[in-house]
Amino acid sequence: MRFGWQLFGFLTIFYLIVTLVYWQQGGEIVGLTALPLSAGLALIIAFYFWYTQRRLGDNHPEDRLEAEIAEGAGEIGFFPPYSWWPLAIGFTATLTAFGLIIGWWLFLIGVGALVLSVMGFVLEYEKPEYQDH
Repeated sequence: MRFGWQLFGFLTIFYLIVTLVYWQQGGEIVGLTALPLSAGLALIIAFYFWYTQRRLGDNHPEDRLEAEIAEGAGEIGFFPPYSWWPLAIGFTATLTAFGLIIGWWLFLIGVGALVLSVMGFVLEYEKPEYQDH
């Protein structure tokens, strides 16, 4: 993790320096907007890596050169064995994209359906039948 926040911290400083040089050279407004936003995004990632490293401690396998690959193994997360929600998300995302082409009325219907399908996917296992008592 240490390398991650140092890398993105360097990128933040780099983007800020490039922004100043670009501004001094009379750069266009799009570049003067995109470069500080890139610095901000790099700063967000650097802060996340720094905060995570500080909270979890310094003893990570990816920070040691002599670490083995197996030391980083562990539980990745929970993945549902079957779910119809990704299909619904894909369909409603397509509907939303078509709404940008066809009309705002279809876009709004697609956004509403997309929000509902994402909520269904995220909250799928929050139903009382899946909770352990």
